[in-house]
Amino acid sequence: MPIYEYKCGNGHIFEAKQRMSDDALTECEICGGPVQRLLFPPAIHFKGSGFYNTDYGTKRRAREKAAQTAKDKEASASKSETSASKPAAESKAAKPSSSSAAPSPAAG
Repeated sequence: MPIYEYKCGNGHIFEAKQRMSDDALTECEICGGPVQRLLFPPAIHFKGSGFYNTDYGTKRRAREKAAQTAKDKEASASKSETSASKPAAESKAAKPSSSSAAPSPAAG
């Protein structure tokens, strides 16, 4: 059974445990004056996906997502080309220095 909160004209606030089908109280428990039921927002927390405007798919949003994915692929491809050329240049520079090194005395 829910607990309802009431307030009388004299400022007294009290709670009453009632069924939903019961009528609202009309008298203050403390002073006997007229009372009014106080309303509060429900304590509901919406968690998870599906509660925001961005969670609902539309054709336009699908096109935007596809365009963004294509941009991301192009950006990653250009990064990989740039990073692939750097190690090759470094390895070419490293080869002559490693081959020109004198063999160690322990090898003989």
